[in-house]
Amino acid sequence: SPWYDILFNPVHFVRMPTTEEVEIDTSVVIGKQSRKPLKLDFPVMIAGMSFGGALSEKAKIALAKGASEVGTATNTGEAPLLESERRAAKYLIGQYNRGGWLNDPEQLKQLDAIEIQVGQGAQASAPQRTQDKNIHEDFRKEFHLKEGQDAVIHSRLPGIDTPEKLSALVDDLRNKYGVPVGIKFAASNYLEAELDILTRCNIDFIAVDGAEGGTHGGPTILQDDMGLPTLTALIRASNYLKNKNLKERISLIITGGLTTPGHFLKALALGADAVYIGSIALISLLQDQITKSVIWEPPTELLLYSGKRKEELDIEKASHSLANFLKSCKKEIQSAVMAMGKASVNDVNRQDLCTINRDVSRLANIAYVYNYPEIDGTRADYGAGIHPFAGPEAKREQAPPPVH
Repeated sequence: SPWYDILFNPVHFVRMPTTEEVEIDTSVVIGKQSRKPLKLDFPVMIAGMSFGGALSEKAKIALAKGASEVGTATNTGEAPLLESERRAAKYLIGQYNRGGWLNDPEQLKQLDAIEIQVGQGAQASAPQRTQDKNIHEDFRKEFHLKEGQDAVIHSRLPGIDTPEKLSALVDDLRNKYGVPVGIKFAASNYLEAELDILTRCNIDFIAVDGAEGGTHGGPTILQDDMGLPTLTALIRASNYLKNKNLKERISLIITGGLTTPGHFLKALALGADAVYIGSIALISLLQDQITKSVIWEPPTELLLYSGKRKEELDIEKASHSLANFLKSCKKEIQSAVMAMGKASVNDVNRQDLCTINRDVSRLANIAYVYNYPEIDGTRADYGAGIHPFAGPEAKREQAPPPVH
């Protein structure tokens, strides 16, 4: 995804910069139409990374505590509800998953949002298996596995093999628990066709996972050769919701390879309501503990369930490191919003963006910088051919052909 081909437009007099005494609002609401909307202080959330299948319990607790410190949510991943994670998390999104491990009422009623997981960017909808030889007693107990039994994530949700059954599941979950109910899936060139089906369900949000989504393991072909780039997936999903007049009903969460405050704010400007981060959150956890494993072992040995040094992870240090990263991101985002003359991340939009990439300009309908803006009334080509501050009488102009 060419995130760095997209740039923000600071202002001076076309719109005045925001003054220092204004507190820039970074809050967001997920699932506005649900009985219990999820209200967050910051729209950068921790993505689904499961206990056992990926991370250690200590790592899950640290993620939850760090996210809670800045008033955002963490996600269970495809795993059961850990009591320790629930206690540490101010806001917890749980994945109703293809393994069937967080699909019972006692666990579901403890969640702040329910995310039906049908796929992800790094592994698509392919089945996954953790072999019994890699499963220890704590894993087996939480997942209710018998001795010798593998942990299997199926290619489909058990019992959900038609769109009608998915719709019935969504209605059942919304009616029983009142929290926002959404669906997470891997983006592909069938995106709009998938959305046609999903939005006929009474969902509160969609989580779209781009091809840059990370994983602790999995077949290389699924990681390298499947799905849409995150930026493309975001723009197309946002355009779809806008064109169908669904933006107010369905929140859009984007994930997959997002690592910087600039990525996060650009995603929000392009139509996302919130973003998930995964790999960068794990790197942040280890900011001052990497030398416990390096140089002899990779840092992931401190985080993974299978990690040789997972017991050496200091939860408090890790959670504060993550919180510091998120706080730093928040301050940077607030500075950028001020420079654009806005007072809330929710006010930043495509007119605050421009690009050096003609394809991105046409796809996202944002200004292409290598065309002159309309100063003397002769021409303009801001993606759609309209000056970002032009009035309603402005007319669309044909973009010039590319120069070879």
